[in-house]
Amino acid sequence: MLNFRAFGFFVLATAFLAALSGLSGTTALAQVDTTAKHAIMIDMTTDSIILEKDADVPMPPASMSKLMTIFMVFERLKSGKLSLNDRFLVSRKAWRKGGSKMFVMVNTRVSVEELLRGIIIQSGNDACVVIAEGISGSEDAFAMLMTRRAKEIGLANSSFKNATGWPAEGHYMSARDIATLSIKLIRDFPEYYSIFAETEYTYGGIRQGNRNPLLYKGFGADGLKTGHTEASGYGLASSVERNGRRLVLVVNGLGSMRARSSESARLMDWGFRETASYALFKKGEEVDTADIWLGEAPQVKLLAGSDLVLTMPRSARRDMKVKAIYRNPVQAPVAAGAAIGRVQIVSPGRKTVEIPLVAANAVERLGPSGRIGAAVQYLIWGGSAR
Repeated sequence: MLNFRAFGFFVLATAFLAALSGLSGTTALAQVDTTAKHAIMIDMTTDSIILEKDADVPMPPASMSKLMTIFMVFERLKSGKLSLNDRFLVSRKAWRKGGSKMFVMVNTRVSVEELLRGIIIQSGNDACVVIAEGISGSEDAFAMLMTRRAKEIGLANSSFKNATGWPAEGHYMSARDIATLSIKLIRDFPEYYSIFAETEYTYGGIRQGNRNPLLYKGFGADGLKTGHTEASGYGLASSVERNGRRLVLVVNGLGSMRARSSESARLMDWGFRETASYALFKKGEEVDTADIWLGEAPQVKLLAGSDLVLTMPRSARRDMKVKAIYRNPVQAPVAAGAAIGRVQIVSPGRKTVEIPLVAANAVERLGPSGRIGAAVQYLIWGGSAR
């Protein structure tokens, strides 16, 4: 018979780790009105989607697409194909590039480290072109490489025609893709990610401040990238960490720099205030004890087979139900680590979440005489038989 043992945890409803189902198509935990045309917020602890609005619609990403250019450089640095000290020649095309600039000079050589700060902090279009030409020979070839790599890392709604985000037909990303890319930059390249938090950079005697407005609000922001063109409106990919919890937010299509700053800050505050991440179980933690049928031990401890961390709206706490589900008694023999059942987390309106329950240790089956004795004992006294 199935044994359902509920636990009185003060927990809430949620989507479980996106590794189980992927970010795409995940239901948001909550919704809040936003003036942004496109938005998505993700809790990096659990990869849970906290809010989304037209997050899969391709849109002009403006300079937020520079995150893909940065990713291409970070990958090459990590693999050893590039070093921060490598120097790239500045072409006339790069020098003449309009929009936001690092102000590199034609026919000079600039280090990769300088170019990265020129892109990340100063949003230099000229620096992006120098990088593109240095890696692939031309910006067009680099854009093709960006698009191919984007598909390989799961950016389903992204296509690049240049390295800068300059308006071009067929150059687009979705808010979800920008958020996914932002998370990869944070997770995969901690040794370089800190550059995003630097508030100013001086090159060629010209000092420029970081365009990310959240860096100056003193509430845990440490990245990532602004964007603006007439077609895209004002956008921002941002990351904020508070008390070990990190939220990533992408907004686009806002009407002004002021709106970009205030709306991003408001949504971040809302996300931290209205939701929380809870560690329910750690892998190997004892959850319950099962009886053993015809085993050399009467019982076996059941352990959580994996970590279970949930992100959830604080207001949904009382609706959560947590159960251990397994067949009791368990038939001997039992192997250590064998799956015995599952822990199930159920909440109205949310996808059911489950992790395996596993045996803490092996329990051997009784020999023939022992089995006979245990069966007789069970017939006489009932209960669990050894």
